[in-house]
Amino acid sequence: EMYGERAILPADDVVTLTAPYRAKDDREVSITASAQFSDGRTVKSVSIIIDGNPMPVSAVFDLDAPERAFTVSANMRINGPTPVRVVVEASDGALYMTEDFVKTSGLGACAAPPVSGIEAALASLGEMTLRTKTPESATPILAKLTKAPLPSSAHPAEPNAMRLEIKHPSHSGMQMDQITLLYILARYVETVEVWTDEDKLFTMTGSISLSEDPEIEFTYTKPAVQAMRVRMTDTEETVAEEVFPLGEG
Repeated sequence: EMYGERAILPADDVVTLTAPYRAKDDREVSITASAQFSDGRTVKSVSIIIDGNPMPVSAVFDLDAPERAFTVSANMRINGPTPVRVVVEASDGALYMTEDFVKTSGLGACAAPPVSGIEAALASLGEMTLRTKTPESATPILAKLTKAPLPSSAHPAEPNAMRLEIKHPSHSGMQMDQITLLYILARYVETVEVWTDEDKLFTMTGSISLSEDPEIEFTYTKPAVQAMRVRMTDTEETVAEEVFPLGEG
């Protein structure tokens, strides 16, 4: 339905999907997708599809920057036991897919009551934090970087990893206010746009599958980035934008 008659090829070594065998908390499940091309092509888009969710197309990352390798992770609601798929589109239009099956506890996460109260959640809506993902052990990484050759066509730059934390209730429209017993109107993160300095890296299109207070991890390879700019827009047309200085990158 998403791609019509276009062929979807086996992932082989192009796409990697990391998802838990069984979700510890159906309301917040980390799904990680990695794509890498070694033949000169770059990643055009990455789509995370959760078959059993009310909005199966859960997050689509459209890249503006030519990244030969791109990894993204997002916290998702998983409504029930379901196949989870990642489809990667290459710069030449070729599609590659891999999939896995995630078991759940039966919580029915898309209809589960919000963790935060509605008023408290709305008060902090749009607040964002951007963190550099640091390795568990810095010393081996530093040693590796010291010995590594300078980036070139033969030795491309290693990706940098960031984690974006967004305060947003991500109301699905299926949740009931446990005091009024009325359904809470749907309101979720519609798009997230990220720039490295003045160059756009990607635009993410979201859905009700995004968890409450979603966290998105992503990589980029542009060297010496001075700042990242992030703009979040939700389905009520609320816009939050912030610039995060990164020093010398």
